[in-house]
Amino acid sequence: MSDITRMAAVAALLGDPARARILTALLDGRALTAKELAFAAHVSPQTTSGHLARLTDATLLACEKQGRHRYFRLASPLVGQMLESVMAVAGPEPPRTGSWRGGEALRTARTCYDHLAGRLGVALADSLHAAGHVTLAADGGEVTGSGLVFLRDFGAEPPPGKRVFCRPCLDWSERRPHIAGRVGAALATRCLELGWIARQRDSRAVTITAEGQSGFAERFGIRL
Repeated sequence: MSDITRMAAVAALLGDPARARILTALLDGRALTAKELAFAAHVSPQTTSGHLARLTDATLLACEKQGRHRYFRLASPLVGQMLESVMAVAGPEPPRTGSWRGGEALRTARTCYDHLAGRLGVALADSLHAAGHVTLAADGGEVTGSGLVFLRDFGAEPPPGKRVFCRPCLDWSERRPHIAGRVGAALATRCLELGWIARQRDSRAVTITAEGQSGFAERFGIRL
């Protein structure tokens, strides 16, 4: 199968609204059951089963079995990057009432696979860039010497691994990059550990807590 054919096959999978909802529901990095994904996709369990099989066969999803349950997650961070990029190209739905249709909570702060996105994610990238800790370009990102010291002091030193260390990820609501890769994941994990952000149930949106409001302001100069 040629590269063009494979690309067309993946695009066809994304072209179905139910499958698109399934993939989007997994963008926060969680693993969900088929029943939970059927609810997210707004289709029957039988229909969901067929969609999950196709997405798994295409290596867009990975399946893990625990006891009687099977859990599905995005197969890799690259799948999340692809989905976020498609959303950025498609653009948010035009507002009808003067407010952003995606929901202000989702636009303010959310997870993009395992890193932070929305206004908060972009503000973190801007802050680290302005301080000379991170440089972002169209073809990749780099953490400077001072940035490595900052991340270590902040408790967000990325663990070793084969995954890309630092890269820009185009934010689909803000149209500007936030930080992905191991650096982005480490920052998100640390903010959760500090209690600066809290996950919202059944949503990719995260809440910035009172501790987070002061913490982001003091450490990063971010006030949302």
